[in-house]
Amino acid sequence: MDESRMFQENTSDNYLNSVAPICEDGAFQKKGHSARILSPEEAEKLARDQALVSDFKKLKLEKDAQKNWDLFYKRNSTNFFKDRHWTTREFEDLKACREFEDQKLTILEAGCGVGNCLFPLLEEDLNIFAYACDFSPRAVEYVKKNTLYNIERCKVFQCDLTKDDLLENIPADSVDVATLIFVLSAIHPDKMHLALQNIYKVLKPGKCVLFRDYGLYDHAMLRFKSGSKLGENFYVRQDGTRSYFFTDEFLSHLFMAVGYEQVVNEYVLRETVNRKEGLRVPRVFLQSKFRKPLSEA
Repeated sequence: MDESRMFQENTSDNYLNSVAPICEDGAFQKKGHSARILSPEEAEKLARDQALVSDFKKLKLEKDAQKNWDLFYKRNSTNFFKDRHWTTREFEDLKACREFEDQKLTILEAGCGVGNCLFPLLEEDLNIFAYACDFSPRAVEYVKKNTLYNIERCKVFQCDLTKDDLLENIPADSVDVATLIFVLSAIHPDKMHLALQNIYKVLKPGKCVLFRDYGLYDHAMLRFKSGSKLGENFYVRQDGTRSYFFTDEFLSHLFMAVGYEQVVNEYVLRETVNRKEGLRVPRVFLQSKFRKPLSEA
């Protein structure tokens, strides 16, 4: 999840497709409701690479999903991603949702990894208590071993958002804001709604999920080699981890079918420039905000 380091150090296909990027000052960026337009060469490549992974391999990847992410963190420890100090800058709602100054906020970071978003947030805002969970037991252990980990400020636990009930660790209707940052894309599309239902139960009425993830036609999607496609906009990396690339329409339907209200749902189009390597790379993300209604319908 580190765009600048990605292009400074390694441009291999697998590395590109293993990275969720951060925002960099000075990079070209625009937001809106229009998806990226492919070049003729890019459109031809996607049209050509339609062969799907076998059903047997799909089932094995689903069965081994946790193991593959655990192996990812075993290989990379805490060194793969940079700390995400951009989070509060990109998501002003993390602070703006306060009803009064110095109000204590309870947040949920669903899919915390090794704490690259969690710890900067706790350092920047002393009036936050954070629940944080991850699919990978190894990632959770790395968080707990971090010198900044403090049980008075955060509770971290292992959780499969698609089947482990968050209510076992978090009281119902208690969270002021939840984040899903480069997390939902790693879940099988058929199970994404289960994660959203799970978060819905612990979110306070009127409060929001802040979402950021890969968008359709992001550069990482176009770098996948033939034989990596699992389904529409869904791919597998060489290490067995998977990634989905969202359209705004798909994401909107996903959240609203669970009961959320849409507040913001827009593409972020960025062009990352590495002057040393002479690379200009188009990145596409979806940055969105969905609210739990104040009253149930």
